Amino acid sequence: MTDDIEFLPAGRPEQLMVLLHGRGQDAAAMLPLARALRREFAYAALLLPQDLLPADGPAEDLVARVAAALPRLVRWVRDAQQRLGATPQSTALVGFGEGATMALEAASADDGIAGRVIAFGGGYAALPAQAPALTTLHFLHGDADARHPVAEARRTLEHLGVLHGDATLDIARGVGHEVHPALVDCAIHRLTHHIPHRTWREALGALPAAGSRQDDSVTD
Repeated sequence: MTDDIEFLPAGRPEQLMVLLHGRGQDAAAMLPLARALRREFAYAALLLPQDLLPADGPAEDLVARVAAALPRLVRWVRDAQQRLGATPQSTALVGFGEGATMALEAASADDGIAGRVIAFGGGYAALPAQAPALTTLHFLHGDADARHPVAEARRTLEHLGVLHGDATLDIARGVGHEVHPALVDCAIHRLTHHIPHRTWREALGALPAAGSRQDDSVTD
């Protein structure tokens, strides 16, 4: 076990990024991703919590295990926002594998807890009945991911499109279940270039809601 890891800028952070590791990992596994994000977001606070995943158990019980673990994660994020003076809309939940599942489910359980969710190689425990109104979801997947097949990510994006959710999907060719540099580049591009639908609606008035269906293949 490791302790939580933090990278804090001098003064009040402009963004808060919470990096959630995958099953069988610890917080230190997210350090390469944290370093890449620090290079791009020098004034962000990066928090790498240790073990906020659901308890171990059979795959068929994942929904119940995730639901049991969510209140702790939501409290942890809200406490971090208060401690650092970070707003929910300046917060990004970034997860890998089951960490991605927890990030996605947190955005559904507490709509507005974060402005962005970055989900590497992971998906929902169960597809949501409605899309979060205040969170943009970015899915990043390898097309050779055997643990979370890319077909599941495509189905999730289609489902969110029907619900008028704001979501994107980037796929890296020849990449398996990993936080691959090609996908990290895609995540940074989404964080720096994607304008959420809610921002367009606020700027331009009442636009019809529409789900984002972007599927960009990249090479490794």
